[in-house]
Amino acid sequence: MSTKIASSYCNDVLGTSDGVELANLISNGEIKEIEALEAAIGRAEKINPDINGISTKAFELALDETRTSNGNPFFKGVPSFIKDNDDVKGLPTLYGSRAVTYKPVQKSSEFVELYNSLGFRNLGKSTLPELGLTCATEPLATGPTRNPWNLDHSTGGSSGGSAALVASGVVPIAHGNDGGGSIRIPAACCGLVGLKPTRWRLPGKASYDDMPVNIVCNGILSRTVRDTAVFYAEAEKIFAHQDLPKIGLVEHPNKKRLRIAMVATRPDERVLDPDIAGQLQKVGKCCEELGHDVEEIQFPFQKRVMDDFIIYWAALAFYFYYFGKKVTGNAIDKRKLEKLTVGFSKFYKKNIFKTPFVVRRLKKFSNDYEALFNDYDLLLSPTVSTLPPKIGYLDPNLEFDTSLERLLDFIPYTPYQNISGAPAISLPLGSCSNGLPVGVQFAAAFGQEKSLIEIAFEMEEALPWSRVGER
Repeated sequence: MSTKIASSYCNDVLGTSDGVELANLISNGEIKEIEALEAAIGRAEKINPDINGISTKAFELALDETRTSNGNPFFKGVPSFIKDNDDVKGLPTLYGSRAVTYKPVQKSSEFVELYNSLGFRNLGKSTLPELGLTCATEPLATGPTRNPWNLDHSTGGSSGGSAALVASGVVPIAHGNDGGGSIRIPAACCGLVGLKPTRWRLPGKASYDDMPVNIVCNGILSRTVRDTAVFYAEAEKIFAHQDLPKIGLVEHPNKKRLRIAMVATRPDERVLDPDIAGQLQKVGKCCEELGHDVEEIQFPFQKRVMDDFIIYWAALAFYFYYFGKKVTGNAIDKRKLEKLTVGFSKFYKKNIFKTPFVVRRLKKFSNDYEALFNDYDLLLSPTVSTLPPKIGYLDPNLEFDTSLERLLDFIPYTPYQNISGAPAISLPLGSCSNGLPVGVQFAAAFGQEKSLIEIAFEMEEALPWSRVGER
């Protein structure tokens, strides 16, 4: 078994800087913006053959953009990547699929416009599984994206390419989005900070709000809590939804001690992976030692919620299968769709008559979810139920029933925040016996990202994590 890691850290101008430090170095004139981009490009060219996290390169475009001023936003000159299911002007949006025509789009999405206005320089598009439908980034279009901590293992998904590029040191921050755990899962697999924000916290595609239940949120993956905190503070200056409480700039833990409900069981009552269980107990004990009130509870949500979510999730594949041109603006070659996508579409077709009842129950779940936070401030759980699987375990061309069983086994904790619209954060608060990272999830009530960032700062200080190659 290979234990080869993939680290691009070296003695260049990027060093080991996070995004905030790099932005300050550029702002203070200690390094030039073009030097930062050239260093990131050098790292990408060195490491991408190993991790395979880039679907479309835009190196020359990024370098050309440094010749034009974009003002002095906080993250001016910080290199980054956009996940390849969002639109960047001049680049194709391929959704991780062979079935989508390669055609540059004419206009960036509202989120990408916001991202650019914060000063990030986009080096290209990062990989994802076809349509972001599963939790391992192994699309047939580009081949598997590999975990920098161990190249035999998955990065998770669906924001797996961004996670690999951040974890391996190519860029400090990259875009992700989360429809069932797609920021938090790769953050857990790759040892990163992954905050899934509250619904409407950041702009999304108009099609997201057209969904009966909007489950998809944009966000980022980062190596430090500080980067995540500053990103949301800066984004909020430009885009702030009137119905959500402001986050503001969070810079340190809150002195208030919290009531934390800890879930250390699986919803199917199967035994939790011992490495995952051990790290979760360590975090719970640490929280207690810091003065928080931690109470272990049984899994708080009914099995039917996940059953309904899977039917609803499958509807996305069904819609793409039959109406993909409306999504991409181009004709879709159905013959090139992966077996998993086709399987989900057929699964939904068999269950389509249940749609009104599924939607009604999913909408009602928001009330059930919020009721939990009448008694607790935070919900602590694993992010995923097993260690990052080996490449091929979640291959998209497996038989559909096998794929679905393995997918559900891996991610029993993350979809509930997508259904309810509430925020959750995955933190890399441990490692397992073979050195792979273990992510732990803190979740909060609707609109309460500030509490999550505050506890994240406290955990980062109490249980600091390492970069790839440091352990």
